[in-house]
Amino acid sequence: MEYEDIQLSLTEKVLRSVIQRYNHEKYWRYRSIVIDPERGSKWGDLYRLWYIKRSDAFNNASMGTHRNFGAYFAEPPQLPHGLNGIIVSHNARIGVDCRIYHQVTIGEGRDGAPIIGDHVVIGAGAKIIGNIYIGDYARIAAGCVVMQDIPDHAVVLAGTPKIIVKEPKREHE
Repeated sequence: MEYEDIQLSLTEKVLRSVIQRYNHEKYWRYRSIVIDPERGSKWGDLYRLWYIKRSDAFNNASMGTHRNFGAYFAEPPQLPHGLNGIIVSHNARIGVDCRIYHQVTIGEGRDGAPIIGDHVVIGAGAKIIGNIYIGDYARIAAGCVVMQDIPDHAVVLAGTPKIIVKEPKREHE
């Protein structure tokens, strides 16, 4: 299944920037300057980092951004729902043309952080934890918890939950 690139109108971009306090182009432009130790100035970096952290805080998100280092993104990911609840370890590596939906966690484990290949789609609420590799063109369905390597072109689905029904105790019959 192929996805179309999301094109927002100018009105939608302005509204998202004001209401969600997130401007995609500005955020990723500032981020590329802040994490590069050879670019920017101290005061300029502090302002840009403040803008990024404010956007993150308002959206309950963190894209692993710190001054002079941070998570590696080959290019800004597609975020159909904005930053909403996305958490990325500062040691994670994300490939090109990745689509990340809301409430996703790409977290570090004891051995390191995930490496996400190119053209990967990560569904809403998915959790990717530990020193693992997600192959190119993989699809991670909503709600999945991934803690092992996933090969190229794989689709990961969440398991069926187990339902336990208990009969209420009757004191007097």
